[in-house]
Amino acid sequence: MLPTVAIVGRPNVGKSTLFNRLVGKKLALVDDQPGVTRDRREGEAHLLGLDFIIVDTAGYEDEDANSLPGRMRMQTEAAVENCDLALFMIDARAGITPLDEEIARWLRANDAPVVLVANKAEGKAADDGVMESFSLGLGEPIPFSAEHGQGMADLFQALLPHLEKEDDEPHEKEFYEDDESAPLKLAIVGRPNAGKSTLINRLLGENRLLTGPEAGITRDSIAVDWMWISDEGQERPVRLIDTAGMRKHAKVQDKLEKLAVTDGLNAVNFAEVVVLLLDSTRGLEAQDLRIADKVLEEGRALVVALNKWDTVEHGSALYQGIKQALFDGLAQVRGVPIMTVSAATGKGLDDLIRVAFETRTTWSKRVSTGVLNRWFESALEANPPPAPGGKRIKLRYITQAKTRPPGFILFGTRLDDLPESYRRYLVNGIRKELGFGAVPVRLTLRSAKNPFGK
Repeated sequence: MLPTVAIVGRPNVGKSTLFNRLVGKKLALVDDQPGVTRDRREGEAHLLGLDFIIVDTAGYEDEDANSLPGRMRMQTEAAVENCDLALFMIDARAGITPLDEEIARWLRANDAPVVLVANKAEGKAADDGVMESFSLGLGEPIPFSAEHGQGMADLFQALLPHLEKEDDEPHEKEFYEDDESAPLKLAIVGRPNAGKSTLINRLLGENRLLTGPEAGITRDSIAVDWMWISDEGQERPVRLIDTAGMRKHAKVQDKLEKLAVTDGLNAVNFAEVVVLLLDSTRGLEAQDLRIADKVLEEGRALVVALNKWDTVEHGSALYQGIKQALFDGLAQVRGVPIMTVSAATGKGLDDLIRVAFETRTTWSKRVSTGVLNRWFESALEANPPPAPGGKRIKLRYITQAKTRPPGFILFGTRLDDLPESYRRYLVNGIRKELGFGAVPVRLTLRSAKNPFGK
């Protein structure tokens, strides 16, 4: 396991900018306004050959514990309790504030070692703030610029004594793409307040993600590693990905909400299986179908979960209604698994994870060329392709080109004239007869080139 470093500080000092620089990607949302980050976000950091887990945290604010800023502070405190080292970041241009002094007192009372980083230290305007930060009693500050990458070597020297590992420690296991023992990348998506963060917290057995009655609390897409234990006692790794609630595009005006939704869609691309979480008390809405369609368009495997099922009356009628609406609305993929769950009580969550693993197996499935072409011959015999204008369309053979999602290439002549209805007939046959169920299937048509065409 890699050592863990948590970045802490008051709002808007540049914590997320440093996080993005250390992980080498723009994973955390960054904006000029304070309070953008709300949840703990983890990433693999690389600094001049030093590897560690970096944790971005919400800006530390002195607010009531029941308020949203207060709950954000509790997430930051939990991050420091579980880290090997705390990076305390201040704004050198603004100087030391009373809140900085309060954070310093709290950090001195914790067991984790602390490295003080004076950010925004480019230029002479920050010199006074750097000198003033000695008064915090946390040792010599590192003059730094997260925006421009200045001070990386000094940061490396400060971290090295705390994070050095022995050479004989075992390396983490590497996985291949189709390895069934690899962690399941499972993203939870849906409209605001559907219960996505609550569901993940219930699976983890801790308040890892920020939750509450306010809609739109989650902004960053947060990935958390977890071990699921099946009914047979088998341990299977899962990477759970929480995402921001996705409202109808026309309603999204706020810049941060737009960034959060875009981040959530990027998380869908990273996932293998996506759970569309619905609020059962509100039924199925057009926005749910839009989200589902986007997931399938990206080639991800989809599972629908009806949350808050413990509060539903007339459940059978509601279930059948949602099932029929999904059947009508997702014409390209019929039979998507529909699960009933309760994030509040944990009911149905084990079944949801089991179905997610089964769906990934189907999504990763490869059919041998022999089996595929025997099915193909029987499909052509049962329903030969049409002959538009009296000219015959000749379908020669089919092969599976890829998995995750399964993709097939159909070879033949005059394929430009093949009707869409016949293409759907073949795709539906692949799903039904070859066991691909409700995962997205791609069928590409390829005609042989005519050497005398010119």
